[in-house]
Amino acid sequence: MTEQGGTPTVAVLGAGVMGGTLAAGLRSGGWPADRVVVTDRDATAVARLADEHGVTGAGSNREAVADAEVVLLAVKPGVVPAVLAEVGPALRPGALVVSVAAGVPLRAYEDALPAGTPVVRVMPNTPALIGKGASAIAPGAAAGDEHLALVERMLAATGVVVRVGEKDMDAVTALSGSGPAYVFYLVDALAEAGVLLGLTRDLATRLAVATVEGSAAMVASTGDHPAVLRERVSSPGGTTVAGVAALDAHAVRAGVVAAVRAAAERSRELGRPDAG
Repeated sequence: MTEQGGTPTVAVLGAGVMGGTLAAGLRSGGWPADRVVVTDRDATAVARLADEHGVTGAGSNREAVADAEVVLLAVKPGVVPAVLAEVGPALRPGALVVSVAAGVPLRAYEDALPAGTPVVRVMPNTPALIGKGASAIAPGAAAGDEHLALVERMLAATGVVVRVGEKDMDAVTALSGSGPAYVFYLVDALAEAGVLLGLTRDLATRLAVATVEGSAAMVASTGDHPAVLRERVSSPGGTTVAGVAALDAHAVRAGVVAAVRAAAERSRELGRPDAG
């Protein structure tokens, strides 16, 4: 399936935030410059990636996929059908198609591409920009372990990668795909509270960021349930208990659950044929 010592040529269709992140991740993960080919309607975005990360630009999607063993679609969900119709006839036999388009089901790719084309869906998130991302991958009918292993290798420089069934992709999209926005929301709220209590905004933001970063690291390093860690800092009658009681009174937990459920429903909507 691969050439040059097992390093396939990857065509990245789309040079936006996620396409650019994945292209940069490939380069930092050891992919040669001539084996990361990027296209986008915005030629400036391609030129910027070429300048910053040494990728190779292509004049069109069909040109990019002609010699690619892996085609990575990093385009908006609504554009996927048109891109598949454009590049499907130009794919190399056996080429692996990987997509990061939110909500678009595997069957949409498999119906539009040549029979037997291996397809893998990926749901990354924006912390992949700094190598701290969380990505989930789901295989199509023709994708085997070797295809999943290749996608894991492609994403290795971007952070954690997990395998899931496609039935779980809407939940993954809502939790880790959209999750950074919820965390940014919380950091902003913590910092705003600090300002209201008299701290400078810079100091309040620094403390909020360090607190969230350190708390997440504790969960990851100890392996303890978050509720257990919360109890350890909740002295009877103390400040933390008072604060948690206020969070419960304002239904913060229910609000977070509602946010994730709303995002999951929107992901399902995006996967419908008539999605707008």
